[in-house]
Amino acid sequence: MSNPTEPSEGAEESLSQPSPDTGGLEPKTRRSGKAEQKKTSKAGRDLPAAIVVGLVLLAVVLTGLFFLPLAFVATVAIFGVVGCWEVSRALNSTGIDTPLVPLAVGAIAMPFSAFYGGLESLGIAFTASALLVFLWRIIEGPAKSVASVVASIFVLSWVPLLLSFAVLVLKEPRGYLLLTTMLLLVVSNDTFGYLVGALFGKHPMAPKISPKKSWEGFAGSVGGATLVGILAAVFLLDAPWWFGVPLAVATVAAATTGDLAESMVKRELGIKDMSNILPGHGGVMDRLDSVVFAIPVTYILTILLIPGAL
Repeated sequence: MSNPTEPSEGAEESLSQPSPDTGGLEPKTRRSGKAEQKKTSKAGRDLPAAIVVGLVLLAVVLTGLFFLPLAFVATVAIFGVVGCWEVSRALNSTGIDTPLVPLAVGAIAMPFSAFYGGLESLGIAFTASALLVFLWRIIEGPAKSVASVVASIFVLSWVPLLLSFAVLVLKEPRGYLLLTTMLLLVVSNDTFGYLVGALFGKHPMAPKISPKKSWEGFAGSVGGATLVGILAAVFLLDAPWWFGVPLAVATVAAATTGDLAESMVKRELGIKDMSNILPGHGGVMDRLDSVVFAIPVTYILTILLIPGAL
C-alpha cells in the first residue's frame, strides 16, 4: 500500500509542470497537494478511515463477546486464517514456501478446540497442526523443507495459537469482561500513545525497527492505560483497584512488544504492511499485532494476581 503522506506520480508531475500563462508552478495544484497531505496524520495513517475500521472491528468483537460466544470463536478463527494468509504470503515472497492449507486448518481448529475442550485441547490442536505441516511438506517434496516447516510453525505459534487464548478466557466466569478490559487497554495503549507521541515524541524507542514509536508515546500509553485499568478493575471486574495498575502496565508492555515484533518482521521481509484489506490499518496482522501478545499476558496475570478469578 502506498504511503499516504507521499504525493502520487501524477501529483509530482502536476507540481513540476510549468504554467503556460505564468511560466511558473500552478498555485491551485500546489495548494491541492498541501490539502491532500493534511488529510493524513503525523504518523502517516489515514486517521478517519483507521478510526472507522477500528470501531467496526471492535463492534463485531464486542457483539460476539456479550451476545454470541460461538460467533466470537468464529471471528477469532477468521482473523487467524486471514492472519496466516498475510504472513504466509509475505514469507512466500522471500522464497520461503509456507503452505497455506495446513496453516488455515490449524487456524480454524485451535480456537474451536479451545472453546470445546479448553487448554488441553488447544495444545492437542496446535500439535496436530504442526504434524500436518510436516506431512504436507513430506508429500509435496523436500525442497527447502526445513525452512518451510520452521516458518510454518512460527506462523502457527504467532497467529492462531496466541489468538486462541482469547477463547480460553471467554469460557471462564466473567471472561467476557476480562476480554473487554484487555481490549480497552489495548485501545488505550494505541490511542494515548499515538496522541502523546504525535504531539511530543522526540526520542525513538527502536529507531531501526519503528522510527515513529517514541518513549514519550510509550509513557502516554502507560499513563492512559493505567487510568483505564484502574477504572475497569473497579467497575467491570469487581477487583481491587490496584489490580488495574500491573494489568495495564503489563498489557502496554506486551502490546508494544507485539507492535515492535511485527515491525521487525516487516522490515526483515521488506514490506510496509502485511496487506491492504483494512483501510487505514493495512492488514489484519497490522491491527492484531498488539492484541496477540496482550491476550496471553492478561490471561496469566489474572490467574496469578486474582486466584479464582478465572
